[in-house]
Amino acid sequence: MHIILLSGGSGKRLWPLSNDTRSKQFIKIFRKPEHTIPMGKEDGGQYESMVQRVYRQIKTVDPGATVTIATSKSQVSSIHNQLGDGVSISVEPCRRDTFPAIALATAYLHDVIGVPADEAVVVCPVDPYVDYSYFKCLEEMYHKAIQRGGLVLMGIQPTFPTEKYGYILPHEQEDGSCHFDFKEKPDAATAAKYIEEGCLWNGGVFAYRLSYVLEKSRELIGTDNYYELYGNYETLRKISFDYAVVENESNLSIVRYHGQWKDLGTWNTLTDAMEENAVGDVRMNDKCENVHAINEMGVPMLIMGCKNIVVSASPDGILVSDMEQSSYIKPFVDDIKQRIMFAEKSWGRYRVLDVEEDSMTVKVILNPGHKMNYHSHERRDEIWTIITGSGYTIVDGMEQPVKPGDVITMAAGCKHTVVAGTDGLQMIEVQIGRDISVSDKKKYEFPYK
Repeated sequence: MHIILLSGGSGKRLWPLSNDTRSKQFIKIFRKPEHTIPMGKEDGGQYESMVQRVYRQIKTVDPGATVTIATSKSQVSSIHNQLGDGVSISVEPCRRDTFPAIALATAYLHDVIGVPADEAVVVCPVDPYVDYSYFKCLEEMYHKAIQRGGLVLMGIQPTFPTEKYGYILPHEQEDGSCHFDFKEKPDAATAAKYIEEGCLWNGGVFAYRLSYVLEKSRELIGTDNYYELYGNYETLRKISFDYAVVENESNLSIVRYHGQWKDLGTWNTLTDAMEENAVGDVRMNDKCENVHAINEMGVPMLIMGCKNIVVSASPDGILVSDMEQSSYIKPFVDDIKQRIMFAEKSWGRYRVLDVEEDSMTVKVILNPGHKMNYHSHERRDEIWTIITGSGYTIVDGMEQPVKPGDVITMAAGCKHTVVAGTDGLQMIEVQIGRDISVSDKKKYEFPYK
């Protein structure tokens, strides 16, 4: 089975755990099944993110599944960090809505991966909270797309009236065929009426033969060639897959899904899916009721006598909110202007510890066997102090092994990198300069093969 996972958005409704580079699907808050946790792992190794959970579920149902993630450049490092370097990624040069993203990813499968045009693919979001029956439903959609062509759509059985989703009303015909009415996101009263009429939620899950979307791409964009789509991506028409394709398709069939399905886009929906009330170093007294807390900081969090609240602490900030009011944080977060204090990279992760006018202190953690890009900075000096692990540095072409306690100094303009050994490496990086910016970085080819 071929699957395209759509991974987008900045997830500001889940601040402070999410930011412009760390979207909600990368937050590790779901406890892993016991058999997947290596012996001796600390608490951080017992949790997984939405993208890790969905990827694991797919591989459990179909170990041979080919998974390609369609995403923006800003998420590539986090995806590699959490799923490994071998995962297939279709990178969007910029954001152009769901039809260009799906067309680009489909062309990527055909032109880059070499998937035949008559093979089928399933497209679904990367961040739904679902059980294994969801992926069995994806398999059914996949085989239906191969057998009958056209477009196959998932219709989710509603469990309550909601204003968050679009609705689909199927009309069965006497000859066994079916056509559909698509309803926009309604108000609560209209949603209840839709459910009484037999409407289903539209979860944005589709299956089709590759040739189907390649033809639509030629028709609506003018080409189905991956390299042309990628090279001209920022000029492509912004349009959703629903508007461009689904609502205009006559050869449409549906597969009904009756299992668990939650869109974890806000704090109150996310905490509803958490298996435990606290993640991280959190203590509550017995007077607390319906309190959920996530602590990513290295200090204890104590909550006493509170009711119906969510508390979250990360390097980017602290949230204390009534559970209902937590759905309305986006405009407040939009007003917060600060540098990103935590990020995952393909080689590991970093956390900003301190920012001054002419210096910044960062804790850097490299995964075993990984390395930074070979790079230089024009407007800042850097000092690395190794605190745990081992590896080696390369500074202006000179290699040097490093161990805890070693200090390496790089002046502005100096080419440098660090490579972690088999046990990983942690270090404190002090940046000194008047204009410290992520844009002040020049990359070079790694000096060794």
